[in-house]
Amino acid sequence: MTDETLSFKQGYDILKRNAELLESQDEPDIDNLMKIVEESMGAYKSCKSRVDSVQQALNETYKE
Repeated sequence: MTDETLSFKQGYDILKRNAELLESQDEPDIDNLMKIVEESMGAYKSCKSRVDSVQQALNETYKE
């Protein structure tokens, strides 16, 4: 699944899961860190794009 096809909820779930994974580790898993960071960055970009789109739509709807 590419970043553009992630729904906001899917992206948010990825970010939440990865944050919990990183917080729960006693020692960092350096071997998987790059994969986790790349996945998180893609999910963040997808979520931000969706939030920006909704914000723009709301601004246009309620423009006075």
